[in-house]
Amino acid sequence: PSTTSPSHLPDAPRRGSSPLREVGTPPLHSAVPSRSPRKAPQVFNHASFIWGAADILRGTYKQHEYGDVILPFTVLFRLDAVLAPTKEAVLEAIGPDLGGGEPSLGMLRNRAGHPYTFFNRSRHDLKSLQGDPDNLEENLRDYVNAFSPNVREIFQKYRFEDTIVDLANHDLLLQILQHFSKANLHPDAVSNDQMGHIFEELIRKFAEASNETAGEHFTPREVIDLMVTLLLTDDADLTVPGLIREVYDPTAGTGGMLSVADDKITALNPSAQVNLLGQEINPASYAICKADMVVKGQPIDNIVPVSYTHLTLPTNREV
Repeated sequence: PSTTSPSHLPDAPRRGSSPLREVGTPPLHSAVPSRSPRKAPQVFNHASFIWGAADILRGTYKQHEYGDVILPFTVLFRLDAVLAPTKEAVLEAIGPDLGGGEPSLGMLRNRAGHPYTFFNRSRHDLKSLQGDPDNLEENLRDYVNAFSPNVREIFQKYRFEDTIVDLANHDLLLQILQHFSKANLHPDAVSNDQMGHIFEELIRKFAEASNETAGEHFTPREVIDLMVTLLLTDDADLTVPGLIREVYDPTAGTGGMLSVADDKITALNPSAQVNLLGQEINPASYAICKADMVVKGQPIDNIVPVSYTHLTLPTNREV
């Protein structure tokens, strides 16, 4: 994999350049893209650089285990970058008075201008952690546990604390953090759309590296593309300006169908608001799917875990 930092790569072209269907044009089924929009070179370069962490893991981890390290660290660095602009204001708003209690999101919005449904109350960030290598393992675990419960759940599903301990035991933890620090994942540099595609590319690489069980993690994009194309065929309302669509996948897996549906709808109608919802029964797939939705900027609570005895169906939702 390439080990060149992508921090100076040109901006990717904007998504959603496909023209809307006008009166007198062919039926919508011919306007639905037969394939998802092609990913820009920036997406592949970022993904290749991030996956270059495999060079650090090689010899200590097996090939099919690379994704168990790389995917959660990608999410961690993205969230750290997303929260950076409001971090100081959030810490000031929380203050010492709350003790171990969780601050309300309304309070953080009003006092800190914090627009997200998740937060981190640690005084550290991923850069400052690296300044104390002797206590890196403990401080990183504390940093992850300082996230709001809805984000902590993602890392719990990844069994991320075990990963931190294992990397530290093999003297690889600082190297991994230093590698990821070279990738600028701040929203000013990488949009939610681009980040979503980067994460999807990493999932694909993970599936290829785990080819003995790839079907459990990754449905071929050609199959998903066909499914979504059939789902959207002849839905003339998709071109209505300001359209709101909610797409629900009751067996979401790693979120591939949700992502492709989002791509296709916004390619047809750049002004559309697409809300993605899903549930997943496999813990590893659930963690990947929820993380993908988080890096795309979707509401974090729209993806839920289920058990065989608690499968649910959407209520008053567009499917």
